[in-house]
Amino acid sequence: MTEQISLLDESTSEPKKAETTGTQHSAANPFAPLADRMRPRVLSEFSGQQHLLGRESTLRAAIERQQLHSMVFWGPPGTGKTTLARMLALQCDAAFISLSAVLCGVKDIRNAVDAAQKTHLTRGIPTVLFVDEVHRFNKAQQDAFLPHIEDGTFYFVGATTENPSFALNNALLSRVRAYILKHLDVDAIEQVLKRALTDIERGLGDLELKVSGEIIRQLAVAADGDARRSLVLLELAADIADTAEDGTRTIVSATIEEVTRDSLRHFDKGGDIFYEQISALHKSVRGSDPDGALYWFCRMIDGGCDPHYIARRVVRMATEDIGNADPRGLHLAMDAWQVFERLGSPEGELAIAQAIIYLACAAKSNATYNAYGAAMSFVKETGNAEVPVHLRNAPTTFMKNIGYGKDYQYDHSEEDGLADSQTYFPDGLDQQNFYQPVARGLEIQIAEKLAHLRARRG
Repeated sequence: MTEQISLLDESTSEPKKAETTGTQHSAANPFAPLADRMRPRVLSEFSGQQHLLGRESTLRAAIERQQLHSMVFWGPPGTGKTTLARMLALQCDAAFISLSAVLCGVKDIRNAVDAAQKTHLTRGIPTVLFVDEVHRFNKAQQDAFLPHIEDGTFYFVGATTENPSFALNNALLSRVRAYILKHLDVDAIEQVLKRALTDIERGLGDLELKVSGEIIRQLAVAADGDARRSLVLLELAADIADTAEDGTRTIVSATIEEVTRDSLRHFDKGGDIFYEQISALHKSVRGSDPDGALYWFCRMIDGGCDPHYIARRVVRMATEDIGNADPRGLHLAMDAWQVFERLGSPEGELAIAQAIIYLACAAKSNATYNAYGAAMSFVKETGNAEVPVHLRNAPTTFMKNIGYGKDYQYDHSEEDGLADSQTYFPDGLDQQNFYQPVARGLEIQIAEKLAHLRARRG
């Protein structure tokens, strides 16, 4: 639950050099996976995130000048959040205490605080308290850090894959600086792999392993922006690589295909990536780009998204962005959903793709969406106004005798099927025009008809 790494040598009471800690960590656990052994120890070993670690960046300056401050790292898995936290502590000669919000509770937090206080009081060196998956802590657990951040007991460094503005309470968020980490590009992943292949001390450099540049590139692409994943795949590939009589091992394309078979892209259901991709799909449909919409649909399916969820959202698109400009869109969206429920994958996914393409190409209107919102707001503002007597049904003699339905004009009996003078809002409320058709698709005709009806009612 709680991991403590001190930079003090008990025999000398002097801080150890940051550069030696990574080696000692690997030596302490010879069975550590390659991804852990190859964790960067200094800035020169770190790949990617140049927007954070460039020469003029605030974070790089803080590391090089040993100027600690509390912070939170937000980014996808395998982008270097934990590594940066460790590096920060090592470069600043600080004690490093690590907590996992998945495994620990308030007791572990108290123990960490106690260890940090003893470090400050008895050894005179700063402490970095690292909390992985900090978004999993509830408000009370997050609040437990506040007084100790303020009095300087430790520098708080959190790591999260969730948006800090949602994952952290305001009190904690106001006391830290947020740094956003991005997926590593293919070139950065290649650097990670090449370093692992040539590092004799911690990597695979002591193995007689043959890997071409094309294979490294293939592996980097398969890693999908995740440095940890790239090293896991490399280690697996090295284990199953073909071995020649002279003892050399060669990783070939088939090896990479084997270790990456059936692997899924990054897709965190209910997390930021999930909502970012469904947002991109929805906006592509709204923007009448069937190719972009199809791309995001396939990205989500490739990542393991439940097609039922996408089908439900496609129905939402049909009502929110297509509406009465092309009412066939809603029918097609519902049909696609039903096809998937009946046939499953992959036939059902093809039906959903058909609906998405149709909606992207269809005439667009948000008039229904706006009308619904306006009507709902009006209802909330005006309260429980009674139904006018002339609109009330009168199924019994008693109800007829007290006036229910009196003076109601049956539209089919009127000229052109319209009772011009009849009102349909509660007494005391003015007529409202919530629905405003747009000049696209079928709503062009609807707008003309509605203008005629509204004019007759005056």
